[in-house]
Amino acid sequence: MRQEENKSDFSKGSVYRHITSLAVPLTIAQLVQMLYNIVDRIYIGHLPGASSLALTGLGLTFPVITLILAFTNLFGMGGTPLFSIARGRRQEERAGKIMGNTFTLLCISCILLMAVSYGFLRPLLYLFGASDESYPFAWQYLRIYLIGTPFAMLATGMNGFINAQGFARTGMLTVLIGAVTNIILDPVFIYVLDMGVSGAALATVISQCLSAVWVLRFLTGKKTLYSIRKCYLKPEAKLVREILGLGTAGFVVSASNGAVQIACNATLRSFGGDIYVGIMTVLNSVRDVVSLPIQGVTHASQPVMGFNFGAGEYGRIKKAIAFVTAIGVSYMLAAWLLLFLFPEPIMRIFNSDPELITKGIPSLHLYFFGFFMMAFQFVGQSTFVGLGMSKHSIFFSLFRKIIIVVPLTLILPHLAGMGVQGVFLAEPISNFIGGTASFTTMLFTVRRLFRNGGEKGKTI
Repeated sequence: MRQEENKSDFSKGSVYRHITSLAVPLTIAQLVQMLYNIVDRIYIGHLPGASSLALTGLGLTFPVITLILAFTNLFGMGGTPLFSIARGRRQEERAGKIMGNTFTLLCISCILLMAVSYGFLRPLLYLFGASDESYPFAWQYLRIYLIGTPFAMLATGMNGFINAQGFARTGMLTVLIGAVTNIILDPVFIYVLDMGVSGAALATVISQCLSAVWVLRFLTGKKTLYSIRKCYLKPEAKLVREILGLGTAGFVVSASNGAVQIACNATLRSFGGDIYVGIMTVLNSVRDVVSLPIQGVTHASQPVMGFNFGAGEYGRIKKAIAFVTAIGVSYMLAAWLLLFLFPEPIMRIFNSDPELITKGIPSLHLYFFGFFMMAFQFVGQSTFVGLGMSKHSIFFSLFRKIIIVVPLTLILPHLAGMGVQGVFLAEPISNFIGGTASFTTMLFTVRRLFRNGGEKGKTI
């Protein structure tokens, strides 16, 4: 046990090694986690006879799925950094209570979300841009997918506490088990049993259930440093406020993504029809996959920064920021080049409809222009969350998505006859403005924070 505690003491040893050792399995875990939905999109996007319409229907479910993720992040991403800071300060009981309270909040919220979603499913889907042709596909998927809400929220929300204790490989296995199951069951349910979209949803629910069982078994077992204990499950008002305060950043990120998806789907359907909603579904899928490595690195840096902030090791935080920035910008530049040079084979992974591919390639080039600027947004947001500065993170989440993307999505299609291309242009504009503002503000804020904290030596 003492050896495990030393391995998870992020105030000693190489900062770069700590981040990398967490980032590799965490990125794999996030990739595998994403496969729950990505694999569904791939199989559904190649259904004989109705691939584009089925993919459009699946795209209409994203806001609901994103809302579930938003509440998962509200508690999971709120509790995990507080947990890391408490560990850095050697506040063992506080760390245990944070984890227990987070578990309780996730359980309560998943029940409420299921009730609301089932109660308003039809009007919500039409609000999100559904047509009479695409609605049946969206309904078939969500009516089953929502059953797995508790499994999805507990698996994702509590897995961060496994990673924050230094058990990144175990965290990776959490989602690996479920995702591999999903990959195996998808073709069986969709094609062999001829269940179509419903089969994809059922495979996902079963897979999420296995992931949740794995997480809870580990966090209640003997190998974990901190376990879920009955005495820590009762919500404490002060802790709940702290969790909500810090987790609001993650909530806003996901919720604002949902708002963007709604605005995009509704506008694209008005100006281009269902085919462009399908194209946006493909582009969102490509963006999610391509962004994973940098998100894995930035997320891995959060417990390292939080631990060192609690321990007063400010110089190590500077090294972490510089390292993550260099890795992030380099990777995103390479990804941008890859997308620019090979758009068609990348899009064909998700759909083979000639019309969707033809219309989608110029949309992809526009949507991903200046993609590397997203790295600055990720680094800025991650640093703010890791150091517990929730207000800054919340502001820049809202700034990029709600203040920039949504208005541009609604306005640009009406200007100079841009139509659907105006929707795709909103994303790169927000990347340049949001990334620059977030990263620059983070540098000045952190510099001032360290100076006030008595930091010696050079500044960032």
